[in-house]
Amino acid sequence: MRVLRLADVMEKTGLARSTIYKYADAGTFPRPIPLGGKSVGWIDSEIHDWLQEKQIERDMKYGPSRGWGL
Repeated sequence: MRVLRLADVMEKTGLARSTIYKYADAGTFPRPIPLGGKSVGWIDSEIHDWLQEKQIERDMKYGPSRGWGL
C-alpha cells in the first residue's frame, strides 16, 4: 500500500487543496488517514479508484474517449 501526501494527490487529480478537502468533507472523495501529529495522507489505490469512477461517469455520459476531435 502506498500513501500519498497532499502534493501528490493534487498532482495526480489536478484538483486544488481546497477542492480536495471540500469533496472529502462532502463524502465524494476519499478521506485522508492520519499519519501522526498533523500529518495526513491518502491511500493511492483509493485515489486511483476515484479517478476510474470519474472516467466511467464520463464514458457513460459521452461515450468512450478516443482523443480530442475524434
